[in-house]
Amino acid sequence: MTMGSVVIVGAGHAGVEAADALRRNGYNGAVTLVDQAGHLPYQRPPLSKDFVTSAASPSPLPLRPSTFYDDNGINLRLGVDVDGIDRGRRAVRLADNAVVPFDHLILATGAQPRRLSCPGADLDGVHHLHTVDDAARLHAALTEASRVVVVGAGFIGLEFASAAVDRGVAVTVLDVADRPMARVLSASSSQLFADLHESRGVQLRFGTGVQRIDGSGGHVTAVVDDSGTRHPADLVVVGIGAVPDTHLARDAGLTVDNGVVVDEYLRTDDPHIFAVGDAASFPGLHTSERVRLEAVQNATDQARCVAASICGAPLPYSAVPWFWTVQGGRKLQIAGLPGAADEMVRLGDPGAGKGSLLGFVDNSLAWVESVGAPADHLAARTLLAHRPAPLTPVQAREPTFSLKAHAKAVRARLDASQSLVTL
Repeated sequence: MTMGSVVIVGAGHAGVEAADALRRNGYNGAVTLVDQAGHLPYQRPPLSKDFVTSAASPSPLPLRPSTFYDDNGINLRLGVDVDGIDRGRRAVRLADNAVVPFDHLILATGAQPRRLSCPGADLDGVHHLHTVDDAARLHAALTEASRVVVVGAGFIGLEFASAAVDRGVAVTVLDVADRPMARVLSASSSQLFADLHESRGVQLRFGTGVQRIDGSGGHVTAVVDDSGTRHPADLVVVGIGAVPDTHLARDAGLTVDNGVVVDEYLRTDDPHIFAVGDAASFPGLHTSERVRLEAVQNATDQARCVAASICGAPLPYSAVPWFWTVQGGRKLQIAGLPGAADEMVRLGDPGAGKGSLLGFVDNSLAWVESVGAPADHLAARTLLAHRPAPLTPVQAREPTFSLKAHAKAVRARLDASQSLVTL
């Protein structure tokens, strides 16, 4: 029996994974994947890492081989916008006048870079890093640059700063926050990475925004911060966060609040429409508030969750959030959502390049930040999948404690208890 049709808007990590997961789960109906970009769907994380550091011109890494879409009966429509959603007819209207019906619609529209609104923000030499075309322009500009100002000390800004230093360019980073990666990292780990960047010659300036960008002949020459200090630059990279792309949902009358509002099954107000990835605002099982995450793993996990629902096996979205970044040769991996903690325990020595910081809330593990400790990161994800996570500060402070060994023991106990249930 044919299962109907699914339309997916957005061919990023979430959209492509949704199409793939539908087929893996046995969905035999029509699947249409629409994206306004003309490129074969590609991986985003390398844009601020490998593409910038490479001496060769960057080329996108495809999310799936070019033959994948035809081989799996997925109608890939690239280079075409979606003009609107007709909820009454259950159809999407494309900019080329095509009308594509759906039984289920998945909005994987992602997010767009937040723009500066100050004078000079539109000067030549001011860049954002979001698409492969952005990366190509930045790669070319970096070969001629001698002084770079990065606005924003988040993952993208600091990854670019690190890559630019590797290319021998002088870098200054400005941020309104009081420390790097303040939205996603503990103060302790923030300081560790601030020290790392400064030891490599990056000038960090916190607690200040951008007053204006000066230029000459239409090209940037300096960034002036809120204090009036002038930072010379022939290249500016803006990484101040992203704004969820919600216009289709809003125009269709769906609830929007810092993203398309969905329930625990990632359904919108309309039971035939789901939203996933950077554009979705969902009830967090690991926090008391709604959450919108800009992370590849969240996008792919949510895509799998929605595909399972469409294929008749709905489960609430409960994946553990996790993230990673590489800066200055050090890999930081985060499991959970770092925030306030009642207690913290340090394992190993993150400052020396190998160790983890564990945050506890209500006597239970809440998040883990690991530097050069992939085994700790994987163990943390295992433990945080349980609520409450089965680890206390007292246990973590034991002299012989190992996060990997503890997670292994927890898994063994759970496997044993499940075996008893089936007897």
